[in-house]
Amino acid sequence: MRLENKVALITGASSGIGRESALLFAQEGARVVVADVNDAGGQETADMITQAGGEAVYVNADVSKAADCEQMIAMAENKFGRLDVLFNNAGIMHGDDGDAVSTSEKIWELTLDINLRGVFLGCKFGIPALRRAGGGSIINTASFVAVMGAATPQLAYTASKGGVLAMTRELAVIHARENIRVNALCPGPLQTELLMNFLNTDEKKQRRLVHIPMGRFGQAREMAQAALFLASDESSFMTGSEFLVDGGITSAYVTPE
Repeated sequence: MRLENKVALITGASSGIGRESALLFAQEGARVVVADVNDAGGQETADMITQAGGEAVYVNADVSKAADCEQMIAMAENKFGRLDVLFNNAGIMHGDDGDAVSTSEKIWELTLDINLRGVFLGCKFGIPALRRAGGGSIINTASFVAVMGAATPQLAYTASKGGVLAMTRELAVIHARENIRVNALCPGPLQTELLMNFLNTDEKKQRRLVHIPMGRFGQAREMAQAALFLASDESSFMTGSEFLVDGGITSAYVTPE
């Protein structure tokens, strides 16, 4: 088992990438802390793990709030004795997020509070726990739009994910000698509820699909497999990376310098 004897905390684990990662990490031997604001979905994820013979606990956590982030890290250590893997995955993609002119300050602030501040707070309280465990892996969910612009305007989302990517690089350098690895998972367009609700017309969906060389949306399970690699010791010489799992979209449109 690739995560045997490890404890993993995953935010945004009530659905999508978070749920698939929680289930997969548990299958690979991890004890999992499921964190989310969706109590029904989060508890369901934890129950799915325990019913399959794994160990999991659900904690309600709004990642934009420091107290909640501190509490979820404490839950991992109190329940399972340590923290080895921190997957800062929670995020939103608001339907009213557009270009600079059309996006309201309220939507801008909400998006950055969850997508960027949430990662910062996860690291703020999670890194001391990883130190106490002798090191570990932090995975921050960024996006292919952190590397290139989005065909359908979503400025707040793109800016927040760009910030996640930059923060990941700096944290990786700061903590490399502490046996703490920090990598950014950069998914391409996925067939998840989050993106499908944003691309709410066939025209918007086609505008994304036409740019993906593989000709399809990715699946949450495929991102979970990538996260598993970053969480495991198989990626022991990786830190500060932008791990693009995007169907080839960035290779097709980003020209190397």
